[in-house]
Amino acid sequence: MKLHSDSDRINTAEGEIMKKKPVVLVVMDGVGLTEKDNGNAVKNAYLPYLRDLKATQPFTTLKAHGEAVGLPTDDDMGNSEVGHNALGSGQIYAQGAKLVNRSIQDKSMYKTDTWKALVERTKGTNTFHLIGLLSDGNVHSHINHVTAMLSQLKAEGVNRVALHALSDGRDVGATSALEYIDAIENHMAILNDETFDAFIASGGGRMLITMDRYDADWPMVERGWQTHVLGVARQFASATQAITTYRQEIEDLSDQYIPAWVVEKDGHAIAPIKDGDSVVFFNFRGDRALEISKAFEGDDSFDKFDRIRVPEVLYAGMLQYDGDLLLPKNFLVNPPHITNTLTDLLVKNNMSILAVSETQKYGHVTYFWNGNRTERVDENLETWIKVEGDNIPFEQRPWMKSAEITDIVMDGMRSGKYDFIRLNYPNGDMVGHTGDYQAAIISVEAVDLAIGRLKKVADETGSTLIILADHGNADEMYQKKKNPEEPTQPKTSHTLNPVPFIIYNRDVKLKEGKFGLANVAATVTDLLGIEKDPIWEESIIDLQD
Repeated sequence: MKLHSDSDRINTAEGEIMKKKPVVLVVMDGVGLTEKDNGNAVKNAYLPYLRDLKATQPFTTLKAHGEAVGLPTDDDMGNSEVGHNALGSGQIYAQGAKLVNRSIQDKSMYKTDTWKALVERTKGTNTFHLIGLLSDGNVHSHINHVTAMLSQLKAEGVNRVALHALSDGRDVGATSALEYIDAIENHMAILNDETFDAFIASGGGRMLITMDRYDADWPMVERGWQTHVLGVARQFASATQAITTYRQEIEDLSDQYIPAWVVEKDGHAIAPIKDGDSVVFFNFRGDRALEISKAFEGDDSFDKFDRIRVPEVLYAGMLQYDGDLLLPKNFLVNPPHITNTLTDLLVKNNMSILAVSETQKYGHVTYFWNGNRTERVDENLETWIKVEGDNIPFEQRPWMKSAEITDIVMDGMRSGKYDFIRLNYPNGDMVGHTGDYQAAIISVEAVDLAIGRLKKVADETGSTLIILADHGNADEMYQKKKNPEEPTQPKTSHTLNPVPFIIYNRDVKLKEGKFGLANVAATVTDLLGIEKDPIWEESIIDLQD
């Protein structure tokens, strides 16, 4: 049965007014569910509100990884970007890793005009530079893409390739960087001969250089520019020496926080980026690739930092990271073209929308939710609010901005202005990535407290809450041990666990079956009393008489 809209008109003595009872979608970023306890901050935290809702309200779990969100296999962890694409579009699109895998396997990437131009200018003495995250985390990048490009570059007659290798420690083991350094250097050694020279030139941790996002910390990008482009950083004889030295000097150093380094010869960086070179940023995920792309492509009006020297290069991304801004101009693989989103349908039905998060996840409830579009679908119907995050390590303030986000959303619920409100609490994900178990517990408890506040306002206003997560993280804070004698190691990556799905303050029945994040959009439209887009995945609920 179709519900009446929760934006029904109410007649008053003064006339007809609009009284809206919004559907409020709450994303608890990084909060998965499992009974296993490998540092399970979700299971072990004090969560009275979530546990009560789970026990008394319509509840199920959703698949948030692998094929359910467009990734190649079910061994691939979900992430916030593909998760919010699925939530916001009601569809499953082939995502970055799958798109790149296909284009490399069928060699279509190497037939593009961009690839041909990149190769052509580096067949002589110029250098072909590859910059990106060197791991097999498959969230931002994959080392197999790098090895494939190296082999192709040799086959096409390129003479010199420099790899600028950012260390991960976040989507893979916290101290696994040397595994990837060894693997790529072994591959280079097989390829290298008198006609081909591939080598590692520079690097640093992904949370210290190059890979900032959402304009949160441009000095990170500046440090990356100085390292990769200018060749200005602490010098070492090799990548291995750089990483081992920093680990000896800095206690409990995670790969994501390794300071910048360059490989030197005779006191000079071996491969700063120069005029005439080609540069590929090989990450396929867009959020942490946009700012460095702006630095390479920005004209004289670029003012985020002093680039000092801007080499004349051909720059390309693995994908086009922003289709609205057309950034970068050159790219190797077409990103998913997402249409028919939930926002498109709500705007078509003249429904007003509020989206709220803090800096680290603001783009997820806006850009990724709206199908990888930077601009609003409708300036009048969409309100986006970003709460500025604290620029400190997340484990030092694990509650983050959950209280401020909640204040804004409660005001929105009470205002009567909005049909649909979506918000993201980044805590479980951002703190989960630090590997700090105690901080992760506090982060999840802060979110639970916030949900308790939203629940009271839902009762007060007649609003409906949908409470879910986009992927797991805080539910596994320790690496699984191969034997009991091994020391406990922090886990900083996402998980493969399902995520919760709860509906509060609405009389609905959940359907039988297995569902994923892409089923949520149709559920929202059911609750709002409008027809879903016919191309979407089905709704999770059966509506009651």
